[in-house]
Amino acid sequence: MSTLQVPSSLPSTSEDCEQLKKAFAGWGTNEGLIISILAHRNAGQRKLIRQTYAETYGEDLLKALDKELTNDFERAVLVWTLEPAERDAFLANEATKKWTSSNQVIMEIACTRSSHELLLARQAYHARFKRSLEEDVAHHTTGDFRKLLVLLVSSYRYEGPEVNMTLAKHEAKTLHEKIKDKAYNDEDLIRILTTRSKAQLNATFNHYNNEFGNAINKDLKTDPKNEFLALLRATVKCLTFPEKYFEKLLRLTINKMGTDEWALTRVVTTRAEVDMQQIKEEYYRRNSVPLDKAISKDTSGDYEEMLLALIGHGKS
Repeated sequence: MSTLQVPSSLPSTSEDCEQLKKAFAGWGTNEGLIISILAHRNAGQRKLIRQTYAETYGEDLLKALDKELTNDFERAVLVWTLEPAERDAFLANEATKKWTSSNQVIMEIACTRSSHELLLARQAYHARFKRSLEEDVAHHTTGDFRKLLVLLVSSYRYEGPEVNMTLAKHEAKTLHEKIKDKAYNDEDLIRILTTRSKAQLNATFNHYNNEFGNAINKDLKTDPKNEFLALLRATVKCLTFPEKYFEKLLRLTINKMGTDEWALTRVVTTRAEVDMQQIKEEYYRRNSVPLDKAISKDTSGDYEEMLLALIGHGKS
């Protein structure tokens, strides 16, 4: 569920563009005005604002924002203003360039988007970088990570609710055998995780739990220092309970020494129009602190205001 608060009576798109142009005029930028407009418009409205701004003023709104804004606030506004598929392409490209075995961003994008959204992100990647996401992921990753991640970003899963219970039982047994033998990079294990629908995987993991007495992620925790196992666990979580994955990511992002603004911005901008309400509920359940309070404690100024606007001004 989205936390985006769009006013019931909106100004026209050309009025929004006029106000944004005003926000850039004069000596100082009016950051509050930028937040009051862009943080309260949905993806379709922001796309229209960008088109109208370019037609009216002969300049890309993103370039204008880039000139006027700085630091974490600039990044949050720019990433938010991108269309969702463009944003995913941009974030995935950054993740491939900065890739380390502990970087889970590529998996996160591949597993928490619908099949259609992932396809649009791959098309946006072609358009922007003149290469495929798959080839960049393959180029920047190695070994078992490459094996899993290339298949995840190439996937086009079935989205329907139908579940084959016989298959779920059979594949739960396969997964259990491979995990018991520590064959974590086994082709069947990777095939199941990268091709089955989310509904089918849910049934498989439920059967695994009932039949073998442990949640699959518990059995994948045998070596806490193994980063490939950490990636497998995160894959399972993103495919089944994305709000739990994002809650944990926010908790680690906010609570560690010095906030990881890169991750904080990514989670808030990519989930605000999707499932931020569920993430907020999960965060409160897990930490007994509302997410807006946690963000306020760790951020400040325009950056804080932008994030709070996107998560719905702390409404639980």
